[in-house]
Amino acid sequence: MKTNKLNRVTYTLLALLLIGAASYAQTTITTPRAGSPAAEVKQTIGISDVTVSYSRPAVNGREGKIWGQLVPYGYTNLGFGNGGNNPWRAGANENTVISFSHDVKVEGQDLSAGTYGLHLAVFENGDADVIFSNNSTSWGSFWYQEEENALVVKVKSQDNVFTERLTFDFVNVTSTSADVVLDWENKRFPFKVEFAVHDIVVENAKNQMRSTQGFGFQGPLSAAQYCVNNNVHLDQALIWADQAVNATKNANTLSVKAQVLFATNKSEEGYAVMDEMLDHPTAQPNNYYTYGTNLIAQDQDEKALKVFQKMIKKWEGNVFAQHGLARTYSSMGDFKKALKYEKQVLENPGLPANNKPAIENFIAKLEKGEDINPN
Repeated sequence: MKTNKLNRVTYTLLALLLIGAASYAQTTITTPRAGSPAAEVKQTIGISDVTVSYSRPAVNGREGKIWGQLVPYGYTNLGFGNGGNNPWRAGANENTVISFSHDVKVEGQDLSAGTYGLHLAVFENGDADVIFSNNSTSWGSFWYQEEENALVVKVKSQDNVFTERLTFDFVNVTSTSADVVLDWENKRFPFKVEFAVHDIVVENAKNQMRSTQGFGFQGPLSAAQYCVNNNVHLDQALIWADQAVNATKNANTLSVKAQVLFATNKSEEGYAVMDEMLDHPTAQPNNYYTYGTNLIAQDQDEKALKVFQKMIKKWEGNVFAQHGLARTYSSMGDFKKALKYEKQVLENPGLPANNKPAIENFIAKLEKGEDINPN
């Protein structure tokens, strides 16, 4: 009887202590974390985001004692948690966490979009395993389990300038990729992340076309323009270009449709659409000039000449029409006529002052019988 009564008293006291601790935790103020403050770094690549959340320990006078001591080499028993075979947590405190908004390649290997616990196993020879764990909610790497790995990639560490506080950063950023680097003390651990940006943009656009972006002409127009500018997904670009024209037929929608047709080697269809664009009431001098200069680049000088002749009749004295005619005659080898129109450009009050040196240079080239068009 006494034993049971003692047990009941013990359990009651324990419960009261737990309740008191919980109550205390709920009522205390938020204070700074000592030692290893939290940090987050984010990089957008294309339209995809990579985010690393981590804590930042300091060297704090431990130079030469970080690698192999404070951070053990390889996979070790940390003396707590699962009891062995643990990598380093790549930071301090909770899991270091990395998130990818879209499917990604890490060091050339596929990894699905999502959030991962990020660990490193550092080796004495400079190699390192970068580990992406499906478990991103544990404390540190004490409960790391190999079977939860989503991906492991091998990298080489690099000698680096001294870094007092552990820092994640993004370097060598391009339109499709970046190197994620962990810098601490005198070491850098890099790994490359890369996105299929064009595919991601197009898939995202398909979803957007099912929302407000799909109701007017601007959404499909911008999607088709992106594809043709980057020479990707041209079949889908033509669908979007037709959608834009059907929503609102104007010089811009017709021009983009023609660009897609030219890019898919449907030149005659493209010329027909551009002729329709020239006669559309929304056509502006820039539409004519862009089309005419593109024709020159395609060695379609006769077509370009007709465009600029039509342009100068419609906008008499237009500086771009004059320059377009100069470029066309230059491409045709008629430098005398080209010089005539380029001199008109130089005398035109509509010529921006900062463009005058370029026109003077073109005139000098024409006087020597040289083509003024880009090679």
